[in-house]
Amino acid sequence: MQSEVMFAGFGGQGILLIGKILAHAAMEEGFEVAWIPSYGPEMRGGTAYCLVVIGDRPIGSPIIKNPSHLVAMNRPSLEKFAPVIKPGGVILNNMSLISIDSGRADVDELKVLTAELAADVGNAKASNIVALSAFVARSKLVSLDTLKHCIEEEFAKRPKLIPLNLKAMDAGIQAAQ
Repeated sequence: MQSEVMFAGFGGQGILLIGKILAHAAMEEGFEVAWIPSYGPEMRGGTAYCLVVIGDRPIGSPIIKNPSHLVAMNRPSLEKFAPVIKPGGVILNNMSLISIDSGRADVDELKVLTAELAADVGNAKASNIVALSAFVARSKLVSLDTLKHCIEEEFAKRPKLIPLNLKAMDAGIQAAQ
């Protein structure tokens, strides 16, 4: 089994962070993992993305043309990457910033108002955690318990942020149901 997840959005939305958290969760569950972040001029405003490859055997190449899944946090990312997602995959569509759907009938499209849900739990900046947890709840790539543990570890140096992010996680899980 191998699954690839493309996380894409504007720089500053926490795209690389949620990719890293998913990669950490998959490693915690014993999977082989590759996390390929995009660094460069697209940070802070332009398009930022990362690819997480999860497998049950060594990963031959972390460069993937057709990922299994997509978490699109802005419209340019949805328009660019949705057409190349494999049939049967999950596309998370951040409806807070995207007013269109993917145009794909052969995928499971999950539409979530991430910023509104994050604002409801205390801070719209946690919309990335809402998106990640909704995606994981729908795709079931890792367990929600492992995801929670990895979110707690990610924010361990800033413990005041843990309750907010766990509330954001719960909001994302509810949105996926």
